[in-house]
Amino acid sequence: MLKIVLDAMGGDRAPAPEIEGALLAARDLDVKVLLAGPPERLKPALRAAGWTTEPIEILPASEVITMEDVATRAVRAKRDSSLRVGIEALKQGAAAGFVSAGNTGAVVAAATLWLGTVPGIARPALATLLPALSGRGALLLDIGANADCKPAMLDQFAVMGAAYVERILGVSHPRVGLLSIGEEDAKGNELTREAHALLRRQDAQRSFAFIGNVEGKDIYAGLADVIVCDGFTGNVALKVSEGLATTLLARFQRELSALPTSARDALAGLERVSRQFDYAEYGGAPLLGARQPVVIGHGRSTGRAIYNAIRVARDAHLRNLNNQIAADPAVAAMLRFPHRNGVS
Repeated sequence: MLKIVLDAMGGDRAPAPEIEGALLAARDLDVKVLLAGPPERLKPALRAAGWTTEPIEILPASEVITMEDVATRAVRAKRDSSLRVGIEALKQGAAAGFVSAGNTGAVVAAATLWLGTVPGIARPALATLLPALSGRGALLLDIGANADCKPAMLDQFAVMGAAYVERILGVSHPRVGLLSIGEEDAKGNELTREAHALLRRQDAQRSFAFIGNVEGKDIYAGLADVIVCDGFTGNVALKVSEGLATTLLARFQRELSALPTSARDALAGLERVSRQFDYAEYGGAPLLGARQPVVIGHGRSTGRAIYNAIRVARDAHLRNLNNQIAADPAVAAMLRFPHRNGVS
């Protein structure tokens, strides 16, 4: 049975949502969940949640990395944290994927330090597929792994994102856009202008079409299959979208509650649209460029969100995601041109 290790102490309300999600996954996804955390807390909580014969195992860990911890310092100092124990289990081959709703910076640091990145990739990036009018969605990255980026990093995000949508989603010759404040080439800050120049570079190894700058209003229009940006901008864009979807649905519910029952049927369609922006439905974001499947969820993840994050990690393994990215000719080309692999 495929094993997925879950940081049981990562989320804001851990371990309750993690245990709920682990039980759901063990029952429905044909996986064995390895819960990393303190046994004295996890065993009673599992039993209280109804654990009987579900394939769940506890990986003992005595420490917790909090949201307030300094990422790299914490992963080095807290050697018996649930995060580090879980990543180590993945590294040693005891699991096929790793999931955490904990400190994003710490998860990225641990994955980079102990798992390493795909050869040719300097920094991994978090990616999420957003709904678009085209019907096939747009992959947005980075959404939080790298708050401060250099132009070469955005160039690599484009390569990884294009490899993902082409090899995993089946989009031939994907269109890549650079998120900026205007469509014109010269618009943006120093980062986007320099990244724009790199992305414009003609390269026979590349299998995607760079369509230039795209604005925030274009994210959901279907103009691009991949949209790249720094992790700070991407995280803000994602959370604004989630907040807007929640707010609009609440307002519609309030307005429709005063209408006849027949008119309320319209709410079902609005709820379906809203779910496309619900973090609990997509669960977590895969860390593209890590050597092995790592999925990071919201700190406020519910049990349903944890369940879906485990599903994302399982699917990343089954689809051989990281090797698919490594096999892309544009990624291989970065090894032949070391200056493209740097962030200096």
